Amino acid sequence: MPIPSGAAGAARTLLRDQAFRALRAAIVDGTLEPCERLVDAEICEWLGVSRTPVREAIARLEQIGLVQVRAGSSTTVSPLDVRATAEAQAVAAAMHELAAREAVPVLAVTDLDAMTAANATFAAALAAGDVDAAIAADDAFHGVLVRVSGNRRLTSVLDDVTPLLRRAERVRFGSLTGRASVAQHARIVELARTGDAEGAARANRENWLTLRPE
Repeated sequence: MPIPSGAAGAARTLLRDQAFRALRAAIVDGTLEPCERLVDAEICEWLGVSRTPVREAIARLEQIGLVQVRAGSSTTVSPLDVRATAEAQAVAAAMHELAAREAVPVLAVTDLDAMTAANATFAAALAAGDVDAAIAADDAFHGVLVRVSGNRRLTSVLDDVTPLLRRAERVRFGSLTGRASVAQHARIVELARTGDAEGAARANRENWLTLRPE
């Protein structure tokens, strides 16, 4: 028999992924607040998609700990959970340590310059109290090491745990406690520039472990 076209499946996957990204972003940036109830019909109307991709997206959000689903009852945004954040932090710190260890030996000058520029943007965003810009700059800084490491498994794990940390980081980067990261970032670049992969890896890990859930 002829093989069925995969177009319909691909379209469904695309809608599911779009719904997942939109809901994840709304939860992380606080648009959807902790413990807020999620109603399928309202989400479908907001995103302009059917119920199926919405439910698939919610199932994925439940897996990574951003929503809580009570069968036959309700779906709500997960509350800020100190233990869950601490667990995600430990995993993220280990992954970023590995990223630095693998990336530093092959970093180009342009990569180091990109990290320095991202840290400058990060510092300016903190000074201006722009939490969204600070988080984006922090992503850009650490993203260089993740990208250069070329480790797809590492990237996959970070995709799951990082959103849990972003909600806590919004609190941290909105306060003076986030300012210490600027110097920590500079130290990571300094170690990387000298080719000290182990030192940069440890410093990168320590940077992620400075996040303290509120």
